[in-house]
Amino acid sequence: MAKLFYTAITSLDGYIADAEGNFDWSMPDSEVHSFINDLERGIRTQLMGRKLYEVMTFWEPLYGQKDLPPFIEDYATIWHDAEKIVYSRTLREAGSKRTRIESTFDPLAVERMKTEATADLSVGGAELAGQALKSGLVDEIHFFVSPVVVGGGKRALPHDIRLNLALLGQRAFPNGVAHLHYQVLKGDPDSGPVAESDA
Repeated sequence: MAKLFYTAITSLDGYIADAEGNFDWSMPDSEVHSFINDLERGIRTQLMGRKLYEVMTFWEPLYGQKDLPPFIEDYATIWHDAEKIVYSRTLREAGSKRTRIESTFDPLAVERMKTEATADLSVGGAELAGQALKSGLVDEIHFFVSPVVVGGGKRALPHDIRLNLALLGQRAFPNGVAHLHYQVLKGDPDSGPVAESDA
């Protein structure tokens, strides 16, 4: 069975956007971005909510452009090649290729996707990821913690959920970002794997 990953860039206090909806503080530098590219490269299907999708369509016209920084060109290709499923009750037409729109999030359908997939999947957007976490569908979490406290805004994780996690890896980047990689434990919380550090 394929795995479902939740990846997000967060503030130290756990927000993906501040109270004004800004997330310019979360922009990764080339080293962090290249690391994220390597994580995303094996993902063949991306599940996302409408708001995240509208942000991510920035990458659509970049595919095939020349003279871009290598890490930008690389991610534009990753975005282009992935199958994208957008969950929205209001969006009627996709603004990117390899994209379909679903009106509702169906956990059973996602479970079938995981069973039938030959490559891993990702879920993005805090609200959609929250639904996937509550449904027990998320296998691993990748958080890139930015060196900033924003004091409020949109949470990376829902407030009404409890999860047992095992640390799989961690890495500190020169710009102050910390990558934390967790497995979501679905059985005995004491049976998780031994954590490894590449700091």
